[in-house]
Amino acid sequence: MPENLLVGIVGRSGSGRTHTWNTIFKRLVRTGRLVRRLYLNKSEYVEVFLINGSPGERKMSVNNLITVKKPRITLCSIQYTKSAIKTIDWFIKNKYFLFIHWLNPGYNSSQLYFDNLNLVNKLLAQDSLVGIRNGKLDPGSRIEEILDFIYSWAQKRKLIQTDLRKV
Repeated sequence: MPENLLVGIVGRSGSGRTHTWNTIFKRLVRTGRLVRRLYLNKSEYVEVFLINGSPGERKMSVNNLITVKKPRITLCSIQYTKSAIKTIDWFIKNKYFLFIHWLNPGYNSSQLYFDNLNLVNKLLAQDSLVGIRNGKLDPGSRIEEILDFIYSWAQKRKLIQTDLRKV
Protein backbone atom coordinates (compact mmCIF):
# COMPACT_ATOMS: atom_id res chain seq x y z
CA MET A 1 0.00 0.00 0.00
CA PRO A 2 1.48 3.37 -1.02
CA GLU A 3 2.51 5.58 1.90
CA ASN A 4 2.16 8.86 -0.01
CA LEU A 5 -0.99 10.49 -1.35
CA LEU A 6 -1.66 12.52 -4.47
CA VAL A 7 -4.87 14.53 -4.44
CA GLY A 8 -5.19 15.57 -8.06
CA ILE A 9 -7.68 17.83 -9.76
CA VAL A 10 -7.74 17.14 -13.50
CA GLY A 11 -9.40 19.39 -16.05
CA ARG A 12 -9.03 21.59 -19.05
CA SER A 13 -8.05 25.23 -18.80
CA GLY A 14 -10.69 27.14 -16.84
CA SER A 15 -12.21 23.97 -15.38
CA GLY A 16 -12.06 25.10 -11.75
CA ARG A 17 -8.87 23.46 -10.49
CA THR A 18 -7.45 26.65 -8.94
CA HIS A 19 -10.86 27.61 -7.56
CA THR A 20 -10.97 24.23 -5.82
CA TRP A 21 -7.61 24.81 -4.06
CA ASN A 22 -8.49 28.41 -3.16
CA THR A 23 -11.76 27.23 -1.65
CA ILE A 24 -10.10 24.41 0.30
CA PHE A 25 -7.54 26.82 1.80
CA LYS A 26 -10.10 29.65 2.17
CA ARG A 27 -7.73 32.08 0.43
CA LEU A 28 -5.76 32.53 -2.78
CA VAL A 29 -2.94 30.00 -2.91
CA ARG A 30 -0.03 29.38 -5.22
CA THR A 31 2.57 26.67 -5.56
CA GLY A 32 4.95 27.02 -2.67
CA ARG A 33 8.46 25.94 -1.90
CA LEU A 34 7.55 24.29 1.42
CA VAL A 35 4.78 22.17 2.85
CA ARG A 36 1.83 24.10 4.28
CA ARG A 37 -0.93 23.37 6.74
CA LEU A 38 -4.23 22.15 5.38
CA TYR A 39 -6.85 22.41 8.11
CA LEU A 40 -9.29 19.51 8.02
CA ASN A 41 -11.47 21.02 10.73
CA LYS A 42 -11.19 23.84 13.27
CA SER A 43 -7.97 22.62 14.92
CA GLU A 44 -6.63 19.54 13.10
CA TYR A 45 -4.39 19.80 10.08
CA VAL A 46 -2.00 17.88 7.86
CA GLU A 47 1.05 19.14 6.06
CA VAL A 48 0.68 19.17 2.27
CA PHE A 49 2.66 20.30 -0.72
CA LEU A 50 0.60 22.24 -3.28
CA ILE A 51 1.20 22.44 -7.02
CA ASN A 52 -1.34 25.00 -8.20
CA GLY A 53 -0.80 25.47 -11.91
CA SER A 54 -0.24 22.15 -13.58
CA PRO A 55 3.22 20.91 -14.49
CA GLY A 56 2.05 20.68 -18.11
CA GLU A 57 1.00 24.34 -18.22
CA ARG A 58 4.36 25.32 -16.76
CA LYS A 59 6.23 23.00 -19.14
CA MET A 60 8.04 21.56 -16.12
CA SER A 61 8.20 18.11 -14.60
CA VAL A 62 6.68 17.40 -11.20
CA ASN A 63 10.17 16.59 -10.00
CA ASN A 64 11.25 20.19 -10.65
CA LEU A 65 8.18 21.65 -8.92
CA ILE A 66 8.35 19.63 -5.71
CA THR A 67 11.02 21.32 -3.64
CA VAL A 68 10.79 19.15 -0.51
CA LYS A 69 11.79 15.53 -0.17
CA LYS A 70 8.87 13.29 -1.20
CA PRO A 71 5.96 14.98 0.59
CA ARG A 72 3.51 12.54 2.20
CA ILE A 73 0.52 14.44 0.76
CA THR A 74 0.67 16.39 -2.49
CA LEU A 75 -2.18 18.44 -3.94
CA CYS A 76 -1.71 18.91 -7.66
CA SER A 77 -3.54 20.60 -10.51
CA ILE A 78 -3.28 18.52 -13.67
CA GLN A 79 -4.30 20.02 -16.99
CA TYR A 80 -6.13 17.56 -19.24
CA THR A 81 -3.51 17.40 -22.02
CA LYS A 82 -0.96 14.77 -23.08
CA SER A 83 1.37 16.10 -20.39
CA ALA A 84 -1.12 14.83 -17.78
CA ILE A 85 0.15 11.30 -18.49
CA LYS A 86 3.73 12.34 -17.59
CA THR A 87 2.51 13.93 -14.36
CA ILE A 88 0.48 10.85 -13.37
CA ASP A 89 3.39 8.56 -14.31
CA TRP A 90 5.71 10.50 -11.97
CA PHE A 91 3.37 9.95 -9.02
CA ILE A 92 2.90 6.26 -9.92
CA LYS A 93 6.67 5.76 -10.20
CA ASN A 94 7.11 7.40 -6.79
CA LYS A 95 4.49 5.11 -5.22
CA TYR A 96 1.69 7.57 -4.46
CA PHE A 97 -1.93 6.54 -3.95
CA LEU A 98 -3.91 8.56 -6.48
CA PHE A 99 -7.11 10.31 -5.36
CA ILE A 100 -8.31 12.13 -8.48
CA HIS A 101 -11.25 14.37 -9.32
CA TRP A 102 -11.71 15.00 -13.03
CA LEU A 103 -13.69 18.21 -13.54
CA ASN A 104 -15.78 17.28 -16.58
CA PRO A 105 -17.48 19.40 -17.60
CA GLY A 106 -15.25 22.10 -16.27
CA TYR A 107 -16.47 25.47 -15.08
CA ASN A 108 -15.94 27.08 -18.50
CA SER A 109 -16.86 24.00 -20.57
CA SER A 110 -20.06 23.93 -22.57
CA GLN A 111 -20.48 20.16 -22.18
CA LEU A 112 -18.90 16.87 -21.11
CA TYR A 113 -15.92 15.76 -23.18
CA PHE A 114 -14.66 12.30 -24.04
CA ASP A 115 -11.54 10.86 -22.40
CA ASN A 116 -9.43 10.74 -25.57
CA LEU A 117 -6.23 10.42 -23.48
CA ASN A 118 -7.57 7.18 -21.91
CA LEU A 119 -6.57 8.74 -18.59
CA VAL A 120 -9.37 7.17 -16.53
CA ASN A 121 -8.39 3.63 -17.59
CA LYS A 122 -4.76 4.40 -16.76
CA LEU A 123 -5.75 5.67 -13.30
CA LEU A 124 -8.06 2.74 -12.61
CA ALA A 125 -5.19 0.32 -13.33
CA GLN A 126 -3.25 1.85 -10.38
CA ASP A 127 -3.77 2.20 -6.64
CA SER A 128 -6.36 4.92 -7.10
CA LEU A 129 -9.78 6.35 -6.47
CA VAL A 130 -11.12 8.35 -9.42
CA GLY A 131 -14.26 10.42 -9.75
CA ILE A 132 -15.71 12.66 -12.40
CA ARG A 133 -17.19 15.83 -10.93
CA ASN A 134 -19.09 18.69 -12.55
CA GLY A 135 -16.94 21.82 -12.38
CA LYS A 136 -20.00 24.00 -13.02
CA LEU A 137 -21.51 23.06 -9.67
CA ASP A 138 -20.69 24.67 -6.34
CA PRO A 139 -17.43 23.06 -5.15
CA GLY A 140 -18.70 22.51 -1.59
CA SER A 141 -19.57 18.82 -1.86
CA ARG A 142 -16.41 17.85 -3.74
CA ILE A 143 -14.27 19.81 -1.28
CA GLU A 144 -15.96 18.03 1.62
CA GLU A 145 -15.27 14.72 -0.13
CA ILE A 146 -11.59 15.62 -0.63
CA LEU A 147 -11.13 16.73 2.99
CA ASP A 148 -12.93 13.63 4.33
CA PHE A 149 -10.70 11.37 2.25
CA ILE A 150 -7.51 13.16 3.33
CA TYR A 151 -8.62 13.01 6.97
CA SER A 152 -9.28 9.26 6.85
CA TRP A 153 -6.08 8.52 4.92
CA ALA A 154 -3.92 10.71 7.19
CA GLN A 155 -5.50 9.44 10.40
CA LYS A 156 -4.53 5.84 9.56
CA ARG A 157 -0.94 6.99 9.07
CA LYS A 158 -0.84 9.20 12.18
CA LEU A 159 -0.21 12.34 10.11
CA ILE A 160 -2.89 14.53 11.69
CA GLN A 161 -1.58 17.29 13.92
CA THR A 162 -3.46 19.55 16.31
CA ASP A 163 -3.05 23.30 16.50
CA LEU A 164 -3.41 23.79 20.26
CA ARG A 165 -4.03 27.51 19.79
CA LYS A 166 -7.29 26.64 18.00
CA VAL A 167 -8.64 24.02 20.41
